[in-house]
Amino acid sequence: MKRIVVFASGSGTNAENIIKFFNHIKTAKVTQVLCNNERAKVFDRCKALNVNCLHFTKFDFYESDKVISLLKEKADYIILAGFLWKVPSKLIDAFPKKIMNIHPALLPKYGGKGMYGIHIHKAVKANNEKETGITIHYVNENYDEGAIIFQAKTALSVVDTPETIAEKIHILEQHYFPRIIEDVIIKINE
Repeated sequence: MKRIVVFASGSGTNAENIIKFFNHIKTAKVTQVLCNNERAKVFDRCKALNVNCLHFTKFDFYESDKVISLLKEKADYIILAGFLWKVPSKLIDAFPKKIMNIHPALLPKYGGKGMYGIHIHKAVKANNEKETGITIHYVNENYDEGAIIFQAKTALSVVDTPETIAEKIHILEQHYFPRIIEDVIIKINE
């Protein structure tokens, strides 16, 4: 069984969904959640699901070997689920093609530093896009530029608001993200 460590920064709805999905799958299991925001709701979600959630600091992530050492003990795969920090090269090098992220837009559009959450949906609305979606991709040294694994689209109408766009994206994330993670794990280990 492969071990998954999830990184989160906020409410943790995607982390919770991934944990629940892999509780019923034999290929992998979430062994740990790591969070850079000590006030994030993901801690409550993990506690309710009996999954350890550990807070770490910028120093732990970028300057020391604390996070990477923990990952070498606990992870075969790393999943970014609403995690907002840029992943350091030493971590990418330690887990090549084993770190995946979900982005709430159709990359390469609306990617890069500062493009997350409602900021993306406001930009999509401001540009009168006819569709948007999600992108699941490998993580590299640049924000949202890793190789694309999967994309799913949803149509938009003139009455959509950034909030309704966010709801449509959330539905796609909840449906596809854990399934695509499983597909990648199975494919790599065949």
